[in-house]
Amino acid sequence: MSYGDVMASKAPRATRSAERRAEILRATLEVIAERGYRGASLAAVAERVGLTQQGLLHYFPTKEALLVAVLAERDQWDAVPDTQWRLDLLESMVEYNAMRRGIVQTFSALLGESVTEGHPAREFFTERYEAVRASFAQVLRVEYGERLPSGLTPERAAPLLVAVMDGLQYQWLLAPEAVDMPGAFRDFLALLGEGSGLGEG
Repeated sequence: MSYGDVMASKAPRATRSAERRAEILRATLEVIAERGYRGASLAAVAERVGLTQQGLLHYFPTKEALLVAVLAERDQWDAVPDTQWRLDLLESMVEYNAMRRGIVQTFSALLGESVTEGHPAREFFTERYEAVRASFAQVLRVEYGERLPSGLTPERAAPLLVAVMDGLQYQWLLAPEAVDMPGAFRDFLALLGEGSGLGEG
């Protein structure tokens, strides 16, 4: 068998492996959305994709490794270079999230659980929020300069922007018919742009 034949035979296997990993990640998202991380077992994920638990461990050796892969995959879907973040892109992301309830549900379930001590996603979310606050402060600085119309600095306003985005997700998940997530976020951006001067000093 030639080198070319060997490589050709490996390519389909690699493709199948990647497809299977993607299938496992999708199933994990569904199970976590339904049961939370602590209630999501490897056995439940394996059953959903038609594998034995031992077969699942071939792709992800531990439950923690599977969780890290799910979180990394979710962030990859949302990846936008820091230099390209703008308020209108954040608005578009909120609209996009409104079309993928399962992913938002999984993320929100993990976020809520991660505040407990010893949760395997705690470090991920702690570091993620630190990076997101810094990124959003830069977005606000580009949009408004060193002071927003309210008088707040970008660093003081950034946690509020993050809180509104995540808080709207929880409200929307609980009452999607009552909460217009993209519309409410646009309203908040309008408030940011108008300001009241209360944050001066």
